[in-house]
Amino acid sequence: MSKADTTDAETDNGVIQSVSGPVVTARDLNARMNDVVYVGDEGLMGEVIEIEGDLTTVQVYEETSGVGPGEPVENTGEPLSVDLGPGMLDAIYDGVQRPLDVLEGKMGSPYLDRGVDAPGIDLEEEWEFEPEVEAGDVVEPGDIVGVVEETVTIDHKVMVPPDYEGGEVVAAEAGSFDVTETVVELDNGEEVSMHQEWPVREARPANDKKTPRTPLVSGQRILDGLFPIAKGGTAAIPGPFGSGKTVTQHQLAKYADADIIVYVGCGERGNEMTEVIEDFPELEDPANGNPLMARTSLIANTSNMPVAARESCIYTGITIAEYYRDMGYDVALMADSTSRWAEAMREISSRLEEMPGEEGYPAYLAARLAQFYERAGYFENINGTEGSVSAIGAVSPPGGDFSEPVTQNTLRIVKTFWALDADLAERRHFPSINWNESYSLYKDQLDPWFEDEVADDWAERRQWAVDVLDEETELQEIVQLVGKDALPDDQQLTLEVARYLREAYLQQNAFHPVDTFCPPEKTYLMLTTIQKFNDEAFDALDAGVPVEEIVDTEAAPRINRIGVQEDYEEYVEDLKAEITEELRSLY
Repeated sequence: MSKADTTDAETDNGVIQSVSGPVVTARDLNARMNDVVYVGDEGLMGEVIEIEGDLTTVQVYEETSGVGPGEPVENTGEPLSVDLGPGMLDAIYDGVQRPLDVLEGKMGSPYLDRGVDAPGIDLEEEWEFEPEVEAGDVVEPGDIVGVVEETVTIDHKVMVPPDYEGGEVVAAEAGSFDVTETVVELDNGEEVSMHQEWPVREARPANDKKTPRTPLVSGQRILDGLFPIAKGGTAAIPGPFGSGKTVTQHQLAKYADADIIVYVGCGERGNEMTEVIEDFPELEDPANGNPLMARTSLIANTSNMPVAARESCIYTGITIAEYYRDMGYDVALMADSTSRWAEAMREISSRLEEMPGEEGYPAYLAARLAQFYERAGYFENINGTEGSVSAIGAVSPPGGDFSEPVTQNTLRIVKTFWALDADLAERRHFPSINWNESYSLYKDQLDPWFEDEVADDWAERRQWAVDVLDEETELQEIVQLVGKDALPDDQQLTLEVARYLREAYLQQNAFHPVDTFCPPEKTYLMLTTIQKFNDEAFDALDAGVPVEEIVDTEAAPRINRIGVQEDYEEYVEDLKAEITEELRSLY
């Protein structure tokens, strides 16, 4: 929402009574909860968060230094909303959907002044509109009335706003229009343009929320193979500093088979967001060869930006995601990180002198997290299409303590848990996802897809890998006490098989041009190769071959090189034959 949108609105202004960081108290302001206001002589954007008598409390989304009592507070009478329409992809916003490139152009400098504002989309840029309805057609709220080529990758579906009544089309013409111009007229006087506004704290309507049964394929073996997430699912990536949360989310943003990516950098370090902003425009979409940014919208709210804006950036991101979901697209939302979002709520809550909950977080922390994650899902939209929003939130528990409130409340809500491990990261095992602590509650409902699309024994192979890794964990406790050589031969061989699972299957090189993305078919073949070695090795052991000779075979170490093979099918076929021949030659 920009100031330009509020010039004709009726306003009941007030004056500042007190200022406490991002929290400003105004008196005599006739406002409602969540109304957007402009604070002080510089017109800093804020949002009403508490009303008590004639005192109204506002959280300000910009730095408030220099603002003092007696300055005006202007009420817009409208809730915090985002501008929806063509132009949101290949764009970089701050937490309240102000386009950073436009603000930089206004300032002539990357250092932004306070009070600078701009619409979320360019209201003057023209787009080629192709109608999909004609005079006499009857349309309802949410119906698609036309298409605009937003980027080389994505066609933007122009829809009747959900809060319209709908009716019979009177006129619909192809042509070049800006987003505010009418493209379809209805007989009841309603005019449909390419521009919509929607309150960020209100979920967009849908007909039905369905059980998701299609995986969000990420190209990361440990995720697709052991702990998959569904399209329309929810996942959390908690981990201490340096364990790889951001890199994991970058990999998901680059390679997940979603149609649209919304990446929200919520309170993270500036250099991490700089990496995203610099890398993404240079990256090629592996699905079609087009620029990755052609299907990506970035929201950058770094740790040095005003803390209150963190609280809104998550809602801005999920609202944009829901809008593209309404068009029938599968959207993946990356939130990095929800811990910084929760810290912003804690700071605002403390300045409001609310009763603190556990570790100082507000008592409504769990409710706010649930409100966010529940907006994800696989939906039947009101226009009859189906689309999804997958929400993947990074969590940054202090000291890697998963018992802290943000992590625990997130785990109560999400159905996929990818636990990052500092010890694995220190051993340069990436992705450093702990396979003993992680889980996915989507496995059973996604197995039919993997069995149909990849292999009918997908679930059995995965369970075998899990069982071997579980056995290795138990054996390692014994090894710590008595050493590996004290174990029976069969248990020593199990440790060797588990080592290949860890090093070849679970580890993946995000910087290798081939290994950075592993399709499910390759993931499956890698697992079958390791299981082939396991079966042949135990047959050799049963035939009396010493375990030392089995471990010293020349073929087995080639398992570690499957990940970097571009022509992996031929490589795997040759390797399996070589393993079989070499091990059987020992007896």
